[in-house]
Amino acid sequence: MQDENALLEDQQAVQELIARHMPLEVTLSAISRMIDRQLPDALISIMRYDPGEGTLSLIAGDSFSPTFHDLAQNVQVAQDVGTCAAAAFRREMVISEDIQQDPNWEGGHELARQEGLAACWSMPVISDEDELLGTFAIYYRMPRTPDEVEKALLHRAANLVALAIGRQRDRQVRDEAEQRFRSLFTQHPDAVFEFDLDGRFISCNASATQITGFSEAALKGQPFHGYVSEEELPTIEAAFQRVCAGETQQHIYNSINAEGRAYTLEVTNLPIVVDERVVGVYGVGRDITRRREQEQQLRLLARGIDASRNGVVMADATLPDLPMVYVNEPFLALTGYDREEVLGHNCRFLQGPGTDPAAVARLRLALAEQREVQVTLRNYRKDGSPFWNHLYLGPVLDEEGRCTHIVGIQQDVSRFREYEDRLAHQASHDALTGLPNREQLTSRLAQLSRRNRRQDGFLALLYIDMDDFKPVNDGLGHHVGDRLLVEVAHRLGALLDKGDILSRLGSDEFAMLLTGLHDERDVPARAETILTTLSLPFELDEHRVHISASIGIASSLEPVRHAAELIQHADQAMQEAKQQGRNTWHWHGEDVSSPMSEHVEMRLELQEAIREGQFLLHYQPIVDTRTGRVRSVEALVRWQHPDKGMISPGLFIPLAEQTGQIVAIGRWVLHQACQDMATLLAEDATDLQVAVNISPLQFRRAGFLEEVEQVLDATGWPAHRLELEVTEGVLMSGTDRAIEVLHALRRLGVQVAIDDFGSGFSSLRYLRQLPISKVKVDRSFIHDITRNGDNAAITQGVITMAHHLGLKVVAEGIETVEQHANLRQRECDLLQGFLFSRPVPLERLKALPTCLPESTRDHAAAPTPGRHRQDAGGST
Repeated sequence: MQDENALLEDQQAVQELIARHMPLEVTLSAISRMIDRQLPDALISIMRYDPGEGTLSLIAGDSFSPTFHDLAQNVQVAQDVGTCAAAAFRREMVISEDIQQDPNWEGGHELARQEGLAACWSMPVISDEDELLGTFAIYYRMPRTPDEVEKALLHRAANLVALAIGRQRDRQVRDEAEQRFRSLFTQHPDAVFEFDLDGRFISCNASATQITGFSEAALKGQPFHGYVSEEELPTIEAAFQRVCAGETQQHIYNSINAEGRAYTLEVTNLPIVVDERVVGVYGVGRDITRRREQEQQLRLLARGIDASRNGVVMADATLPDLPMVYVNEPFLALTGYDREEVLGHNCRFLQGPGTDPAAVARLRLALAEQREVQVTLRNYRKDGSPFWNHLYLGPVLDEEGRCTHIVGIQQDVSRFREYEDRLAHQASHDALTGLPNREQLTSRLAQLSRRNRRQDGFLALLYIDMDDFKPVNDGLGHHVGDRLLVEVAHRLGALLDKGDILSRLGSDEFAMLLTGLHDERDVPARAETILTTLSLPFELDEHRVHISASIGIASSLEPVRHAAELIQHADQAMQEAKQQGRNTWHWHGEDVSSPMSEHVEMRLELQEAIREGQFLLHYQPIVDTRTGRVRSVEALVRWQHPDKGMISPGLFIPLAEQTGQIVAIGRWVLHQACQDMATLLAEDATDLQVAVNISPLQFRRAGFLEEVEQVLDATGWPAHRLELEVTEGVLMSGTDRAIEVLHALRRLGVQVAIDDFGSGFSSLRYLRQLPISKVKVDRSFIHDITRNGDNAAITQGVITMAHHLGLKVVAEGIETVEQHANLRQRECDLLQGFLFSRPVPLERLKALPTCLPESTRDHAAAPTPGRHRQDAGGST
C-alpha cells in the first residue's frame, strides 16, 4: 500500500475532477486508479442503484469479463444476495472473506470460479441526505479479509463515489431546469419580453418579434416608452414601478407595429427575483386584437337575437375546438348552465350516454365541410336531465369566404319526441311487465337468425309457461296474478346474459331467447336454473305463492323457414313438458338426445330422493403419515336408489350442483355426519374429527352460518371436532365475503380446510389471510407423484408453503405403498385413500382399528389407479 501522502494527492486529484464537472465515467476511473495504486492486487467494482427498480448495475469495473458485466446488471437488492446487494440492503460494509463458502453467493459460485474471484468487500455509497446511490466493492483472487486501514480506504473511496454521483445529479438537475426555462421562454406562443429595472428591453422571443414587427436586435436596449401611446403611458409606467417593487401587474395597452398597423396586447408583468431581490421584469403579452374586434361584433349581434324564443349559440371556427363565444338567454334557460360556465367551451358538454353517435358524426362531417346541417339528438341539462334538441348549425363566412364562426339554433322538442317514443314502445312492449311483446320478439329473432346463419352461430328459444297460474287469478284475484307476473318477469330478467332477450308472449307465457351459447349442450343448465329460480316462493303482500313452470325448447339447428316457426316449435315442446308432469323442460322434436332425457329423469328422481331420504353416509379414514393412526374421517354421501341401486356420486353430484339441489343434500350431510359422530362418541369416547364437504352454493347461501350452529346445537357434536372442507372455487367470486364467513366459522370453533388445493389459482393469493387449519392436495398431483417430477415439485411446494404458514397438509387418493413412502419422505402430515380404507358405512367404521399400519392394510386392496375421485374420497 502506498503512503498517505500519495493517497491524499490522488484524492485531491479526484476532488478537482469533481469540482471541474468532469464526466462521471472519468471521475470514477480516477477513483478506481487511486485504489489500484493503494491495493495493486484488487479488482474494483462500482455499481449504481436504481431506486425505481430497486436494483444495482455495474457502471465501472474494467477488470471483469463481458459475461460478468452482463450478469451484474439489474441485480435485485436483497439481504441475502451476493455481497454488493447485501451491502446496499443493510447500508453497511459487507465482507465475503471466501466467496465459495458464503451462502449469499449461492447460485453464483460457478461464475466466481470462472471469473477467478475469491473474496469481495463491499461498501454502500450513501449521499449526505442518507440516500442510497450504489456500492463500491473490491474483489481479490484469493480469500482474505480487510484490515482497518483497508476498511478506511474502502470507506474513503465510497465517499468520493457518493460525491461524484451527487454532483453529477445536481448538475443534471440544474441543466434540465435551465433548458426547461429556455424552452418556455423561446417556445411560448405569446410574446415574452425581459426588461431591466429602467424599463429597457434586454431580450424577447420569436412571438414578440412577430407581433411587434421589430427584431430582437432593434428592440434591445430601447425603453418601452417608445412603444406605448402617450395617453396610456402614465398608467403603464405606474404599473411598471409596482412590478419593480415585487407586485405582479396585468393591463391592456394599444400600440403600432413596425408596419404601422395597430394591435392590442393583454400583458402580464412579473418581477424577476434573485436572492430575494428584484433584478428585472418579465412581460408576457397576448395579441388580442382579433378577439377585441370579434367581441365588438358579437355585442352588436347579441342585441339582435336576445329576444329569440330558441336557443342560439355562436362558436369561433378559427380555433381548433370551436369554443362558444356567445349564447343567448333561452339557451341558458334550456340547458340550466350559467353563461360563464359555457363560454370558451365546445358545446359537446351537452352530450351524454344517450346521444346518438351517428347524429354526432353527421354534425362533425358538416362542420368539417363547412355546410349547413339539421339533426335531432338527445342532450343533457346541467342537472343531468335529458331533453331532445332539434339543432340547426350553419357556417358564418367573412368577406373572403372563410368560415370564421358557427351559428347554432336549438329547439326543445322533448314532448313531441317522448310522445312518438311512447307510441312506439306501446306497440312493441307488454304494458304490465314492460318486456318486449310477441311481435318485437319475432322481429328480433328474425334479425338474429339472419346474422347467425351468416356467422354459423347458435340460438335457443325457451318457451316458459306458468303451471297452475289460473287458480292464482281465480282464488286470489287478478291484482295478485298481475303482481305475480311482474315478479316472475323480474326473476327471469335477473337470469339473462348479455345479448339475451326476455319477452312476455301473453297471459302467463314468457319466452327467453339465448344468444351467447356455443351449442345445445349449454341449454339444459339454463332451463334447470329457470325451474329452480321459479320454484322459490313469491311473497305477495300477505300471500305466499308457490308456482312452477313448464319449458319448451327449440333451437336454430332446426330447419325453419321463418322466426315464427321457431316460436311455434318451442310452444309445442312446452305442451309436451306439461304432459310429462310439469315443472320440467322438453326439447322439440323426437331426436332429443338420450343424455338429455336421462338428465331430466335424474333431476326428478333426485328431488324424490331428497324428499324420501334415500341418501346415506360412508366414512373414509384420514391417517397420520408417520404412525398410521386414524386422526379423522371424511363424510361422503351415497345415493341408494330403490330400483337402480347405488348411484355414483360422479353422476348425481354435478347435476345437483347445476340444479341447486346440492344445498338440500349438503344440509342433510352436515346434520347426519354430526349425528353419527355424536353417536360414536357416546359409545366409545372417540377423539376423531369429522370432515364434511361444503359446496360453493351452500357456502354462499344466506343463513349458512346459522345452519351450522343449529346442527351443532341439535346433535351436541363439539364444534372443534367439525371440519368443513371448501374448494378453491369458493374464492373465485365474492372473495371478501368468503373470508368473512371463514372467520365467523373459526369464531364458532369449527375447523376449515381447503379441498382440492392446487387445482385452481385464486386461493394462493389469499391463503395467508384465510383462517384455515389444513389444505388437501388435489389427487391429480398424487396419482403419479413417484413418476412425474412436475407434480412432485408442486406437491413439495404446497407442503413447504403450508408448513411455513402453520397449516397441516392432507394428500388424497393414496393407492400404493410407494405413494405413501414418497409423501412420508416429503413430511406430508396426513394421508387418505384406498391404501388405508375404502369409504365404509358407520357400522364398519366402528370395526376399523384406530391405527392402520401397512402390515394390517392388506384387506383394503388398492384399486386400479385413476378411479373416479368421488369413489376415492373427497367429494360431498
